[in-house]
Amino acid sequence: MDLFPRNFLWGGAIAANQVEGAWREDGKGVSTSDMQPQGVFGPVVERQPGDSYIKDIAIDFYHRYPQDIALFAEMGFTCLRLSIAWTRIFPDGDEEQPNEAGLAYYDRLLDELARYGIQPLITLSHYDMPWALVKNYGGWGNRQLIALFERYARTLFIRYQQKVKLWLTFNEINMSLHAPLTGLGLEGQPDKTAVYQAIHHQMVASARAVKACHEIIPDGRIGNMLLGGLTYPLSAKPDDVLAALQENRRWLFFGDVQVRGRYPGYMLRYFREQGIRLHITEEDNAALQHSVDFISFSYYMSGCATADKKKAQTLRGNILSMIPNPHLTSSEWGWQIDPIGLRILLNMLWDRYQKPLFIVENGLGARDKLEAGNVINDDYRIRYLNDHLIQIREALQDGVEVMGYTSWGPVDLVSASKAEFSKRYGFIYVDQNEQGNGSLERYRKKSFHWYRDVISSRGATLQR
Repeated sequence: MDLFPRNFLWGGAIAANQVEGAWREDGKGVSTSDMQPQGVFGPVVERQPGDSYIKDIAIDFYHRYPQDIALFAEMGFTCLRLSIAWTRIFPDGDEEQPNEAGLAYYDRLLDELARYGIQPLITLSHYDMPWALVKNYGGWGNRQLIALFERYARTLFIRYQQKVKLWLTFNEINMSLHAPLTGLGLEGQPDKTAVYQAIHHQMVASARAVKACHEIIPDGRIGNMLLGGLTYPLSAKPDDVLAALQENRRWLFFGDVQVRGRYPGYMLRYFREQGIRLHITEEDNAALQHSVDFISFSYYMSGCATADKKKAQTLRGNILSMIPNPHLTSSEWGWQIDPIGLRILLNMLWDRYQKPLFIVENGLGARDKLEAGNVINDDYRIRYLNDHLIQIREALQDGVEVMGYTSWGPVDLVSASKAEFSKRYGFIYVDQNEQGNGSLERYRKKSFHWYRDVISSRGATLQR
């Protein structure tokens, strides 16, 4: 009982726009990520010929993936979560035919994973969509994007049906409430009705992708992905408990729709009270019945909620802002560290949905120091990951069905929020900085060897 299951999937997670670089190579179109080169919280930048930003290069995974995959295999990975850049397949998003050069690139990448026996878990849309769909259609506020996304999804399912059996639709779909340009392609300051209408279109598109996957890849499985924003009441006051319930429902609503196929009563009440009227067709309701096969989520930190506005001082972590928990410590970026919260969240999601769960992002961003001999002693990362994996093991013993664990950023990459390189997550150090200066050489950190031992022992080397 102390060991992880033999079929447990071990690995890491990356996103195309944070690792690939090659931003205009082989016919790739311009994406929302390209237009926010300073990150999710940065401005939209009108790109000029010859300009250069760190994400344009990133870690050059586009050309160096064989080297990185070999290092993942050395650690014993059985799974790699990665995304496909929509703009490599349909540069403007609305072409009739896909870009063959983009499809061929991912063929080569997937073949390299297969060579090492590493199973891919593909995210269809990871904080990235064609910029032309924003400018010409108004992003996900336009119902036409449902069909365009389905065309994109079906293209990938048909092309890679023998190579990819695990899929995700939208990365951290609930993040759209906090960053509507990145998540939904909505410019300016959209009102609540516009945001929730665009979210509705996205969830219908997700459900239609689920249906298409089941049709085209009968032995495939497709899940959703939530930003796990676990919230506790700041005190035992009933008002705070209710505030925490409502805060959790803000993101659980996305899972409720994608698993249960309908809008929950608490959201219908919210829409009524906020004067939000959505255009939902009978065809939409029929599409939503196509439930995901599993629930995946990211987990970095937890937070608190209170009904007392005087105490509602927040810290930002990942994309969410949360009230800090006085009983927890924080990382140097202010993200509170709560391993037990992961066990609580796993049990909560299992009790709610009774569907397999997959932790597809979890990790610690830190300023790693490259010492003499290219050594990186990242004991703080080992401690963080060790403590979270122990809580996953506890959840497994609770009876929760957990498919696997892919840590965020197994190789250093550009951060999504601010396009930072100083905030490193990887087991593999990349010689690169925010200015794009560095050799791009890869070095194994101390955590590289630690994770290799955890995987090979099925968790027996974890320390309480």
